[in-house]
Amino acid sequence: MNTTPIGTKAPEDRVFAALASPVRREVLRLLRERGPQPVAELAGHFDMARPSFSEHLRVLRECGLVSENKVGRQRFYELEAAPLFEVQEWLHPYERFWRDKLSALRTVLDEMEDEES
Repeated sequence: MNTTPIGTKAPEDRVFAALASPVRREVLRLLRERGPQPVAELAGHFDMARPSFSEHLRVLRECGLVSENKVGRQRFYELEAAPLFEVQEWLHPYERFWRDKLSALRTVLDEMEDEES
């Protein structure tokens, strides 16, 4: 088991670690759909203590998935989707793998249909 602190992991590992949490994925969804939001508005969507929620935001910020901008007394968070491109690039060979498997299955099913006719 890897016990390396999140701050010392490779960038793509930090993104995957951040995405492992349903809370953090939901924060990203909210930012994607509704745009930049103040911390209080984001936190209002979750039933957790503010320090716990702040820890989720810290993880997202440290791996580059969100940025923080201070406007007056409020801190606004905004989605930074560039690190997700790295995840997509990593997943692409697996997508191709499953597409090839489904294509082969389609061929088998089509042959079975022809044999039954």
